[in-house]
Amino acid sequence: MNILEQIYQCLIDKGRWQLILEGLGATLTIAAGAIVIGTVIGAVMALCRVSDNKLLRGISLVYITVIRGIPMVTQLMIFAYIIFAPVRMDKVLVAVIAFGINSGAYMTEIMRGGIQGVDPGQMEAGRSLGLSKWQTMFKIILPQAVKNILPTYTNEFIVLIKETSVAGYVAINDLTKVADAIRNATFNAWVPLLTAAAIYLLLTIGLTKLFSLLERRMARSDRG
Repeated sequence: MNILEQIYQCLIDKGRWQLILEGLGATLTIAAGAIVIGTVIGAVMALCRVSDNKLLRGISLVYITVIRGIPMVTQLMIFAYIIFAPVRMDKVLVAVIAFGINSGAYMTEIMRGGIQGVDPGQMEAGRSLGLSKWQTMFKIILPQAVKNILPTYTNEFIVLIKETSVAGYVAINDLTKVADAIRNATFNAWVPLLTAAAIYLLLTIGLTKLFSLLERRMARSDRG
Protein backbone atom coordinates (compact mmCIF):
# COMPACT_ATOMS: atom_id res chain seq x y z
CA MET A 1 0.00 0.00 0.00
CA ASN A 2 1.52 3.33 -1.08
CA ILE A 3 1.51 6.48 1.05
CA LEU A 4 -1.57 7.99 -0.60
CA GLU A 5 -3.55 4.82 0.03
CA GLN A 6 -2.41 4.83 3.65
CA ILE A 7 -3.48 8.45 4.06
CA TYR A 8 -6.86 7.65 2.51
CA GLN A 9 -7.34 4.65 4.78
CA CYS A 10 -6.36 6.49 7.97
CA LEU A 11 -7.82 9.94 7.39
CA ILE A 12 -10.51 9.79 4.70
CA ASP A 13 -12.07 6.34 4.74
CA LYS A 14 -15.10 6.02 7.05
CA GLY A 15 -14.90 9.72 7.83
CA ARG A 16 -11.92 9.32 10.13
CA TRP A 17 -10.90 12.95 9.49
CA GLN A 18 -13.98 13.89 11.52
CA LEU A 19 -12.57 11.97 14.47
CA ILE A 20 -9.37 13.99 14.17
CA LEU A 21 -11.38 17.24 14.21
CA GLU A 22 -13.41 16.10 17.22
CA GLY A 23 -10.21 15.15 19.04
CA LEU A 24 -8.67 18.51 18.19
CA GLY A 25 -11.80 20.23 19.49
CA ALA A 26 -11.57 18.37 22.80
CA THR A 27 -7.88 19.24 23.11
CA LEU A 28 -8.48 22.94 22.45
CA THR A 29 -11.47 23.04 24.79
CA ILE A 30 -9.50 21.53 27.64
CA ALA A 31 -6.47 23.75 27.05
CA ALA A 32 -8.46 26.98 26.67
CA GLY A 33 -10.63 26.31 29.72
CA ALA A 34 -7.65 25.23 31.80
CA ILE A 35 -5.55 28.29 30.95
CA VAL A 36 -8.39 30.57 32.08
CA ILE A 37 -8.79 28.70 35.38
CA GLY A 38 -5.02 28.50 35.83
CA THR A 39 -4.60 32.23 35.21
CA VAL A 40 -7.27 33.16 37.76
CA ILE A 41 -5.91 30.77 40.38
CA GLY A 42 -2.35 31.83 39.63
CA ALA A 43 -3.17 35.51 40.05
CA VAL A 44 -4.94 34.95 43.38
CA MET A 45 -2.25 32.63 44.75
CA ALA A 46 0.56 34.89 43.56
CA LEU A 47 -0.97 37.77 45.53
CA CYS A 48 -1.15 35.43 48.52
CA ARG A 49 2.51 34.52 48.02
CA VAL A 50 3.62 38.16 48.20
CA SER A 51 1.19 39.04 50.99
CA ASP A 52 2.33 40.01 54.47
CA ASN A 53 -0.24 37.59 55.87
CA LYS A 54 1.47 34.37 56.99
CA LEU A 55 -1.72 32.31 56.66
CA LEU A 56 -2.23 33.33 53.03
CA ARG A 57 1.43 32.66 52.24
CA GLY A 58 1.15 29.27 53.91
CA ILE A 59 -1.98 28.31 51.98
CA SER A 60 -0.40 29.24 48.65
CA LEU A 61 2.81 27.39 49.50
CA VAL A 62 0.92 24.19 50.42
CA TYR A 63 -1.11 24.42 47.20
CA ILE A 64 1.99 24.82 45.05
CA THR A 65 3.89 22.06 46.85
CA VAL A 66 1.06 19.53 46.59
CA ILE A 67 0.04 20.23 43.00
CA ARG A 68 3.56 20.39 41.60
CA GLY A 69 4.58 17.29 43.53
CA ILE A 70 1.95 14.98 42.01
CA PRO A 71 2.11 13.85 38.35
CA MET A 72 -0.54 15.37 36.08
CA VAL A 73 -1.87 11.95 35.05
CA THR A 74 -2.38 10.98 38.68
CA GLN A 75 -4.15 14.26 39.43
CA LEU A 76 -6.43 13.81 36.42
CA MET A 77 -7.39 10.30 37.50
CA ILE A 78 -8.03 11.45 41.08
CA PHE A 79 -10.39 14.14 39.82
CA ALA A 80 -12.15 11.80 37.39
CA TYR A 81 -12.42 8.63 39.47
CA ILE A 82 -12.54 9.94 43.05
CA ILE A 83 -13.53 13.59 43.44
CA PHE A 84 -16.12 13.89 40.66
CA ALA A 85 -17.05 10.22 40.32
CA PRO A 86 -20.19 10.49 42.50
CA VAL A 87 -21.67 13.34 40.41
CA ARG A 88 -20.92 11.81 37.00
CA MET A 89 -19.65 15.08 35.59
CA ASP A 90 -18.74 15.32 31.90
CA LYS A 91 -15.17 14.07 31.52
CA VAL A 92 -14.08 17.04 29.42
CA LEU A 93 -15.23 19.43 32.15
CA VAL A 94 -13.42 17.31 34.73
CA ALA A 95 -10.27 17.57 32.63
CA VAL A 96 -10.66 21.34 32.31
CA ILE A 97 -10.84 21.66 36.09
CA ALA A 98 -7.98 19.24 36.73
CA PHE A 99 -5.64 20.82 34.19
CA GLY A 100 -6.68 24.29 35.35
CA ILE A 101 -5.84 23.59 38.97
CA ASN A 102 -2.55 22.01 37.93
CA SER A 103 -1.67 24.95 35.70
CA GLY A 104 -2.58 27.36 38.49
CA ALA A 105 0.32 26.12 40.60
CA TYR A 106 2.80 26.93 37.85
CA MET A 107 1.05 30.20 37.04
CA THR A 108 1.40 31.20 40.69
CA GLU A 109 5.17 31.03 40.54
CA ILE A 110 5.27 32.69 37.12
CA MET A 111 3.17 35.61 38.36
CA ARG A 112 4.99 35.84 41.67
CA GLY A 113 8.25 36.17 39.78
CA GLY A 114 6.72 38.86 37.57
CA ILE A 115 5.44 40.83 40.55
CA GLN A 116 8.72 40.61 42.45
CA GLY A 117 10.58 41.53 39.26
CA VAL A 118 9.03 45.01 39.32
CA ASP A 119 11.28 47.65 40.90
CA PRO A 120 10.35 47.91 44.62
CA GLY A 121 10.47 51.68 44.19
CA GLN A 122 7.23 51.44 42.23
CA MET A 123 5.38 50.41 45.37
CA GLU A 124 6.93 53.23 47.33
CA ALA A 125 6.03 55.69 44.59
CA GLY A 126 2.42 54.54 44.58
CA ARG A 127 2.16 54.82 48.36
CA SER A 128 3.67 58.30 48.25
CA LEU A 129 0.87 59.31 45.87
CA GLY A 130 -1.69 58.33 48.47
CA LEU A 131 -2.62 54.92 47.06
CA SER A 132 -3.15 51.96 49.36
CA LYS A 133 -0.93 48.90 49.04
CA TRP A 134 -3.58 47.00 47.06
CA GLN A 135 -4.41 50.01 44.86
CA THR A 136 -0.72 50.33 44.05
CA MET A 137 -0.54 46.60 43.34
CA PHE A 138 -3.45 46.61 40.89
CA LYS A 139 -2.82 49.97 39.21
CA ILE A 140 0.97 50.09 39.05
CA ILE A 141 2.66 46.78 39.87
CA LEU A 142 0.45 44.23 38.07
CA PRO A 143 0.39 46.02 34.68
CA GLN A 144 4.19 45.97 34.67
CA ALA A 145 4.29 42.39 35.93
CA VAL A 146 2.09 41.25 33.02
CA LYS A 147 4.72 42.42 30.56
CA ASN A 148 7.42 40.62 32.53
CA ILE A 149 5.62 37.28 32.56
CA LEU A 150 4.29 37.19 28.98
CA PRO A 151 7.11 35.01 27.51
CA THR A 152 6.86 32.51 30.39
CA TYR A 153 3.07 32.61 30.23
CA THR A 154 3.27 31.70 26.56
CA ASN A 155 5.48 28.74 27.38
CA GLU A 156 3.03 27.54 30.06
CA PHE A 157 0.14 27.68 27.58
CA ILE A 158 2.14 25.67 25.04
CA VAL A 159 3.13 23.10 27.67
CA LEU A 160 -0.51 22.87 28.75
CA ILE A 161 -1.69 22.06 25.23
CA LYS A 162 0.83 19.24 24.98
CA GLU A 163 -0.01 17.96 28.46
CA THR A 164 -3.64 17.46 27.44
CA SER A 165 -2.44 14.44 25.48
CA VAL A 166 -2.83 12.42 28.70
CA ALA A 167 -6.58 13.12 28.80
CA GLY A 168 -7.16 9.73 27.16
CA TYR A 169 -6.35 8.10 30.52
CA VAL A 170 -9.87 9.07 31.66
CA ALA A 171 -11.56 8.04 28.39
CA ILE A 172 -11.58 11.47 26.74
CA ASN A 173 -11.26 11.37 22.96
CA ASP A 174 -8.64 14.07 22.65
CA LEU A 175 -6.33 14.38 19.67
CA THR A 176 -3.81 11.79 20.86
CA LYS A 177 -6.48 9.30 21.93
CA VAL A 178 -8.27 9.57 18.58
CA ALA A 179 -5.01 9.12 16.66
CA ASP A 180 -4.26 6.01 18.68
CA ALA A 181 -7.78 4.67 18.03
CA ILE A 182 -7.24 5.10 14.29
CA ARG A 183 -3.92 3.29 14.64
CA ASN A 184 -5.69 0.38 16.32
CA ALA A 185 -8.40 0.26 13.66
CA THR A 186 -6.11 0.47 10.65
CA PHE A 187 -2.93 -1.18 12.01
CA ASN A 188 -1.11 1.85 10.66
CA ALA A 189 0.84 3.91 13.19
CA TRP A 190 2.63 6.28 10.83
CA VAL A 191 -0.20 8.34 9.40
CA PRO A 192 -2.45 8.98 12.41
CA LEU A 193 0.33 9.55 14.93
CA LEU A 194 2.39 11.79 12.65
CA THR A 195 -0.78 13.70 11.76
CA ALA A 196 -1.46 14.30 15.45
CA ALA A 197 2.16 15.33 15.97
CA ALA A 198 1.95 17.77 13.06
CA ILE A 199 -1.22 19.34 14.47
CA TYR A 200 0.37 19.80 17.90
CA LEU A 201 3.40 21.36 16.23
CA LEU A 202 1.26 23.79 14.21
CA LEU A 203 -0.64 24.77 17.35
CA THR A 204 2.52 25.53 19.30
CA ILE A 205 4.10 27.46 16.42
CA GLY A 206 0.90 29.45 15.94
CA LEU A 207 0.63 30.32 19.64
CA THR A 208 4.29 31.30 19.79
CA LYS A 209 3.87 33.70 16.88
CA LEU A 210 0.62 35.09 18.30
CA PHE A 211 2.12 35.86 21.70
CA SER A 212 5.28 37.25 20.07
CA LEU A 213 3.11 39.66 18.13
CA LEU A 214 1.33 40.68 21.33
CA GLU A 215 4.67 41.16 23.07
CA ARG A 216 5.95 43.41 20.27
CA ARG A 217 2.78 45.51 20.35
CA MET A 218 3.08 45.97 24.10
CA ALA A 219 6.72 47.01 23.67
CA ARG A 220 5.72 49.56 21.01
CA SER A 221 3.01 50.96 23.28
CA ASP A 222 5.65 51.47 26.00
CA ARG A 223 7.91 53.37 23.61
CA GLY A 224 4.95 55.42 22.39
